[in-house]
Amino acid sequence: MNTIKIHVLHCGSIDLDEAASFYEKTIHPMPYSGIFRSKKHQINVPVSAYLIEHPKGLILIDTGWNTEVRTNPKKYLGWLYNISSTAHLPPQQAIHEQLHKLGYQASDIDYLFLSHLHPDHVSGLKLLTNAKRILTSSLELSDTKKHPLLYLPFMWKDVNVETFDFQNSEFDLFGDGSVVFVNTPGHTNGMSSTIVQNDGKFVLLCADTGYAEKSWLHMILPGMMTNKKKAVQSLKWVKEMSENPNCIEVLANHDANVKPHIIEF
Repeated sequence: MNTIKIHVLHCGSIDLDEAASFYEKTIHPMPYSGIFRSKKHQINVPVSAYLIEHPKGLILIDTGWNTEVRTNPKKYLGWLYNISSTAHLPPQQAIHEQLHKLGYQASDIDYLFLSHLHPDHVSGLKLLTNAKRILTSSLELSDTKKHPLLYLPFMWKDVNVETFDFQNSEFDLFGDGSVVFVNTPGHTNGMSSTIVQNDGKFVLLCADTGYAEKSWLHMILPGMMTNKKKAVQSLKWVKEMSENPNCIEVLANHDANVKPHIIEF
């Protein structure tokens, strides 16, 4: 297969309590919310998206923040989200702006995949409605009704979002193993991690299965989970994948130590 190129993009950032990223066992009932927690516990982490230049099409994973957060984030995201976090989107970091710098526009995107539907992953969707196909897992979309406080459905309202079903926990985009979406539940039930493979080597984009490399190195779960047991199993899988000698990189969406860069293999 020809070369695959992955652009690691930061489409803004978010201030949140460190317990949202890294699970803490504490007497506080919801430490990840940041409520009644000192500002010393706040951290700033990137909100990432990934543009994959693949011989069979242009693929985008996640969308980062919408430009609405620049003007009126409280109105756009709502009071609940603003209590627990603060969104930032500097100039030229919105996903459509970054695509433009790379010489693309939304209509060039063959497949826009949403790893899961939390606001920081889907907010920029309406900047990209001209993408040829927009997909997320059927399990994730159905779960938005079971956990309504975790989602803002207006972000995908009136957008033609298709769904796919996992077969044995996987969805192979091209049927050749080069781009495979793997169900890694726990943070959300329908969340997808992405394996991008070429010539035996691979990159794993693990979404929010863990929030940083230290998550799988030290088995630190995300602070927000729909199923802790499944979250442990998913993070163990990421750790095993990271130890595979054919693994080039494992990237968590919100790892503050990961800078924008290009992976070519």
